[in-house]
Amino acid sequence: MNRSAIESSGVSGSAVESGPLLRGHEITRRWGGLIAVNQVSLEIARGSVHAVIGTNGAGKSTLVNILSGELAPTSGRVELMGQDVTGWSQPRRARAGLGRSYQRNTIYSSFSVLENCRLAAQARMPKPWAWWQDAGRCIDSVAAAHEAAERAGLAEVLDSKAGLLSHGQKRQLEIAMCLATAPQVLLLDEPLAGMGAEETERMLALLVDLKARHGILLVEHDMDAVFRVADCITVMVNGSVIASGTPDLVRQSPEVQVAYLGEQDVHHA
Repeated sequence: MNRSAIESSGVSGSAVESGPLLRGHEITRRWGGLIAVNQVSLEIARGSVHAVIGTNGAGKSTLVNILSGELAPTSGRVELMGQDVTGWSQPRRARAGLGRSYQRNTIYSSFSVLENCRLAAQARMPKPWAWWQDAGRCIDSVAAAHEAAERAGLAEVLDSKAGLLSHGQKRQLEIAMCLATAPQVLLLDEPLAGMGAEETERMLALLVDLKARHGILLVEHDMDAVFRVADCITVMVNGSVIASGTPDLVRQSPEVQVAYLGEQDVHHA
């Protein structure tokens, strides 16, 4: 994210260089009498993978929706690179450096890998004044698309139609489309879902490579993968955090063993 983009988004340049990239402070979301997320706090730092785990209904997706700007919290605060963005829309947060992938594929199946990435890049750097220019010839967006696809491991299938990719490659493409928007933070919602062993290994290697330049929040059900790749794990049950810390600390937590992992899973994770 260059300095001019940072300044136009309202995020100070100094905040990018120090402190957590993304912070949620006592986030709560209620629907009537139901508390979906209950005073959850967490931080995402550059160079780390912060995993959020929990059974279905634990509040993980609601939390991610609040962090990304798709859903407003009932109370609490979201900070992006030191700036309070709680009232910002999802597009504004995306322009400020927040990228997200979803549980379901959101790619354009009939377009090529490169075109998918170019469209994502173009959405971040629109040029409405250049209405006469072929968008496909935009040097900046095409260059961003090439770089994103290469970083995601898709350099050899740039011209392939997205709909013909393997399941694992489609998940890689979703991450490439995020990267094309020049994010500082990546919110990845179950990127390993439905993958075989080889595809999982490839995705884990990609996450390790990406974290050097980004902060990553990972929502995932594959516990073996989570304990291998995460630097910090937050465990949610019924909307609340019951444990948060390093994988070793979480693995040893009696509350986590009883509520989520189970004794056998913990010892073999």
